Amino acid sequence: MFGSVGGVFSGLSRRFTTAAVSLNSDAINLLHHVRLLRSLGHLQEALKLFYSITPPPPLVHSHHTYAALFHACARRSSLPQGQALHRHMLLHNSNPDFYLFLINHIVNMYAKCGSLDYARQLFDEMPERNIVSWTALVSGYAQHGRPDGCFKVFREMLVWHRPTEFAFASVISACGGDGDCGRQVHTLALKTAFDSCVFVGNALIMMYCRSCGGADEAWSVYESMEFPNLVSWNSMIAGFQVCGYGNRALELFSQMHFSGVRFDRATLVSILSCLCEMGDGLEYCFQLQCLIIKTGFISEIEVATALVKAYSSLGGEVSDCYKIFLELDGRQDVVSWTAIIAAYAEQYPEEAILLFRQFLRECLAPDRHMFSIVLKACAGLATERHALAVQSHVLKVGFEDDTVLANALIHACARCGSIALSKQAFDTMISRDTVSWNSMLKAYAMHGQGKEALQLFSQMDVQPDSATFVALLSACSHAGMVEEGTKIFETMSNNHGIVPQLDHYACMVDILGRAGRISEVKELIDKMPMEPDSVVWSAFLGGCRKHGETKLAKLAAAKLKELDPNNSLGYVMLSNIFSIDGRFNEAGLIRREMERKTVRKEPGLSWIEIGNHVHEFASGGQQRPEREAIFSELEKLVRRLKDFGYVPQISLALHDIEDEQKEEQLYYHSEKLALVFALMNLGNRCYSGNIIKIMKNIRICVDCHNFMKLVSELVDMEIVVRDSNRFHHFKAKVCSCNDYW
Repeated sequence: MFGSVGGVFSGLSRRFTTAAVSLNSDAINLLHHVRLLRSLGHLQEALKLFYSITPPPPLVHSHHTYAALFHACARRSSLPQGQALHRHMLLHNSNPDFYLFLINHIVNMYAKCGSLDYARQLFDEMPERNIVSWTALVSGYAQHGRPDGCFKVFREMLVWHRPTEFAFASVISACGGDGDCGRQVHTLALKTAFDSCVFVGNALIMMYCRSCGGADEAWSVYESMEFPNLVSWNSMIAGFQVCGYGNRALELFSQMHFSGVRFDRATLVSILSCLCEMGDGLEYCFQLQCLIIKTGFISEIEVATALVKAYSSLGGEVSDCYKIFLELDGRQDVVSWTAIIAAYAEQYPEEAILLFRQFLRECLAPDRHMFSIVLKACAGLATERHALAVQSHVLKVGFEDDTVLANALIHACARCGSIALSKQAFDTMISRDTVSWNSMLKAYAMHGQGKEALQLFSQMDVQPDSATFVALLSACSHAGMVEEGTKIFETMSNNHGIVPQLDHYACMVDILGRAGRISEVKELIDKMPMEPDSVVWSAFLGGCRKHGETKLAKLAAAKLKELDPNNSLGYVMLSNIFSIDGRFNEAGLIRREMERKTVRKEPGLSWIEIGNHVHEFASGGQQRPEREAIFSELEKLVRRLKDFGYVPQISLALHDIEDEQKEEQLYYHSEKLALVFALMNLGNRCYSGNIIKIMKNIRICVDCHNFMKLVSELVDMEIVVRDSNRFHHFKAKVCSCNDYW
């Protein structure tokens, strides 16, 4: 169709540029083709054809064409084209103000394109105005987030005109989360009988849902609507989602579906967003996927992306997320790529990095959110080189001053073992928010640098929040700074207005428990203003284990099993306490209880990066092709360490085997195998400096801790181990934790 119109344009253009003509049937035909091009969405071609008419047709013949073109510029938010058209009109017409409806289109164009000051100037210069003039300006202010201007114009309009439903809807949307302001407008709508208009009702629903606790008021508006449309259903479902009422949103969606109301992609995106916030939403997600496939919405980018996010948030299989992602078949955008990378980032960071590289190879432009997700993936890797590579891309695209990305870089470098790079990223930030300071405090905490954390806190120039004090207390705990941590806990409420919550109590339990002040811990727990959670009891149990408090350990383990029955931590720690105390029969009973209740202990795994490849090790070295070679080198290393003073800690090994077998059990822990493999590949390592970095998924045991200290001196290298709790920097027979972990 466009080809034929273009042909007409070419022929007519040649005829009208060769000689000046009066407005005849050909000129009228040409104006018709301008409007046709505009209706087909070819604005640039329509303007080109319109400007080619010589002489330009006077407004008496062309005002409808001008209006159509201004309307198209407004819909596309194309301000430069609208300005050029306005100049053309003023240049060739002496008195355009005569046409009120045309001036309304011009005001609307400037308002919709965000040039609100100029729109207001034109509006003020109008010799006469009607309700359309006022509504155009009200809508422009609302759409561009200028509520003060919107309310001012709306109040002025009330003097001259009764508002339209569109003006009401605009000013209500401008209220945002201001429920008091919205209620005033709602009252006026009730007085003028506009509350029954569907546009007004839809705007009221979203306004109330955005205001604090307004879901019930929004529901009242929805129920009062006589003929709700699809937008009404979607607004209420989205409103429930915004307010955190996922179950009510699901009930309304079911009602909508069984009532025969056809949903659209906006409905599905809202429902999938609800599922992300529901712990038991995985089964719903599967059912919804079936419906999405059946109705053909799986090919919609927004729906498929929301489905990937839902499965990822609910702990679904990452492979299922990837299959949904592939359904888009080359139509993926930056949002869908970000969703699939986020799905992999937590559990499979290496694959997340590979997906990011594939994204770059397809010449797509990453945005800030994608970079933050990729840096999060980098935080799950053994070395910082990937985080630095991503940071180079950040600098390349001009996001170097982005605070959120700088915060993510601080976190990633700290999690990869480089506190120095975290400090460098923090020091070079142009502006820092609370998250920036918290990220650096957490970095110091996980590396056991309590004094540095307290010094940094004394320099903090923004208001601390609850997370700030969790980081500070954690830093004191890991550094054994009992008095400092106690003082912070006792003064945080009076000095900073932060009331201690569960996380703060858990840190305090950890601080006192590690220091052996078990009776104080019990007293603190008894006085807590809220019920202790599993984190508090596990911290207490850890303190009892460290200091051999068997009686209280049994209490803590019982509470932990009650709150989190599928967590092996309570069983394992209590069993270890009995083993250390020589009470092997009781330890065996705990293990058999685990088997009976099918509670599985998380297997110990360690990872190390050699060159460009991450190697995984399980205890016993299963599934490693180099297993025999690693065992051989490990035996040699153990013999050398025994001459160096190494004595295996066999108290936690099974009691019904020989001591020699107990030692062998300890030798084959995953972190030892990873260390030996690193020493076997020293020439291939991709580390900066003389450092070996190992990641571990559970807490490092006492024997492996002693082993690492001795090896660090024997081979004259720094060994960094990141376990589930903190970082251990082993150097010259000393650990940064001072044996306090």
